[in-house]
Amino acid sequence: MNESGLAVVGVGGGAVDAEAPGAGDEDDDAAPAEEDDARGRVSLWQPHSTTTTASATHRRIDEWWQRYLATVAQRTSTCVWRADPAVIVALDERFGEPVDAYVNGSQTWLRDDGPGSVTLEWRLHPVAGYRKPEGLDTYEVFAAVALALATGEDPPAPLDSLWDGLEAYVAYGDELEPAPLAAAAEAALGVQPDAVGQVDHDLIADEWEQSHGTMSIVDALFRQLAE
Repeated sequence: MNESGLAVVGVGGGAVDAEAPGAGDEDDDAAPAEEDDARGRVSLWQPHSTTTTASATHRRIDEWWQRYLATVAQRTSTCVWRADPAVIVALDERFGEPVDAYVNGSQTWLRDDGPGSVTLEWRLHPVAGYRKPEGLDTYEVFAAVALALATGEDPPAPLDSLWDGLEAYVAYGDELEPAPLAAAAEAALGVQPDAVGQVDHDLIADEWEQSHGTMSIVDALFRQLAE
């Protein structure tokens, strides 16, 4: 138990997830799980491309995945928050719009919030079976939902139909223990994480593949952190 009262739990190591930039929004509803699954583990973190050829998309995904695997530590310290209105509003107020938004619902920020200005990746994980709210572009969803929650209006879709939770971890393989990561992440976001520790992202990717994309990534993170 660290000074902030958070339980810090270590679990077996594994390579962290990877995600290539999205390539178009002409028809950016969620891709069927079986199409994503054909791409292997990468599809856990990867949006479905609708405007590039399959070969180009697969090549870009493979290049991104290999680059990411080469830059991350095997044991990944992480912080996780359940997606609730306070977290969404804090993300919007403190971080602004995501640096990347994907058709699979993922939202990401890269910020130098870690100790010594280490870059952290903040990833808002979508629910299994995410579907973009009608009438919104992929890049408009987060801002529209955050604004509605901040002003007490009804969001364009229920929050629990969009995102499961938020995860923060070191972006480029710098070694960082869970406790200092948690302190830095809480200071940046202004909301205490619900769980902190080390997780095996590789195992989660394997479980996701076996489920054909129907499992919750955030639930899997919490299960590992509770062990």
